[in-house]
Amino acid sequence: MSSSKEQPSLLYLAMKVLLLMLAHLLTTLAKLLGPGGAKAIVADSLLMKQQLLIINRSRQRAPNLTAADRMPVATKNIVRIDFVDFFATTIVRSRDENYRPPRPVYAARSTPLFWRWKSRPGRPPIPIELRRLIRETALSNLSWGEERIAKELPLKPGIQISPCTVRKYTPKRPHGQPRGDQRGSTFVRNHTAPILACDFCVVVTAMFRLLYVLVVIEHQTRRIVHRNATTHPTVTWTLQQLREAVSSDHRYRFLIHDGDGIFALQLDQSFTHMGLRVLKTPPRSPKANSLCERVIGALRRECLDFLIPLTENHLRVVTKNWVEHYNRCRLHSSRGPGIPDPPVDLPVTPHEHRQRIPSHCNVVAHPVLGGLHREYGLLAKAA
Repeated sequence: MSSSKEQPSLLYLAMKVLLLMLAHLLTTLAKLLGPGGAKAIVADSLLMKQQLLIINRSRQRAPNLTAADRMPVATKNIVRIDFVDFFATTIVRSRDENYRPPRPVYAARSTPLFWRWKSRPGRPPIPIELRRLIRETALSNLSWGEERIAKELPLKPGIQISPCTVRKYTPKRPHGQPRGDQRGSTFVRNHTAPILACDFCVVVTAMFRLLYVLVVIEHQTRRIVHRNATTHPTVTWTLQQLREAVSSDHRYRFLIHDGDGIFALQLDQSFTHMGLRVLKTPPRSPKANSLCERVIGALRRECLDFLIPLTENHLRVVTKNWVEHYNRCRLHSSRGPGIPDPPVDLPVTPHEHRQRIPSHCNVVAHPVLGGLHREYGLLAKAA
């Protein structure tokens, strides 16, 4: 390209300077002839002087404006003269592309706080109780979508809500879990009501005799239905114990046990006639009967590891006390936590002050197995 196209001509520059001077002269005359002209000139002078001070103070970075720097802008705002925004001029421009000039103080204070709050963008949020209800409904019914929840709420509780709002407050599903899938724990919980499980464990007495303890547990409530001990377990003895555990009007459908020889074919046929389907676990697979293995482990850790039985009758008494404690007072995490067979007075109503003991009651500890465990409860003070 030629040099004449690269640089503007001198005539063009001269005309531009003259036009700028003429525009500045006309603006000054308008301000002088208008109302408050003297004040406007003084404000312009203060503004230009402050700009020069800021330029000299910070050349390579965005200036840190102080209250004295904002005073000329406030002065021009008071006299109500239109001007170029002070913070949009070149003195606040930085070489950093991410820098944004701060909003002037007078502009922030010009709009009342009430109208800024009322004019906030977006729709107002729904009440927090309704948000909690949506989350609980979505988590409790994994196969439901937002449309199903939106139709369920107005039809029964009478709450009008749109599917878009339900989608907004529905918790995000875990990665890789499609809609409608149940968790493994939910699937197992749906089939725990009609299931019984049984297994044997071995206990060594103080005289180094081997005793066998039979434990029968209900899957749904985690309640130990029956327990007993013997020195010589036989098929007849085992069948009698299981008949005592299962009543004539039972609601169970399945009985789980391992492939031990004590569970003979005669025993399985007897329970088939009672309406129970026997399920045998695979060889060397204790996890297939995990709940019964778990309760036997709890029996060892919480009772038999601390007490050495002397005789067969002593073992029966010890296991009876522990089973009563397990069913009526011991907390179980799978129950929420809860108790497999809670007493009538449970659960207790929360107190008005959550972290204070009621003034008319005392907390009393009841020892179990000679103080190996303790059960806590409230007892009214004597008058």
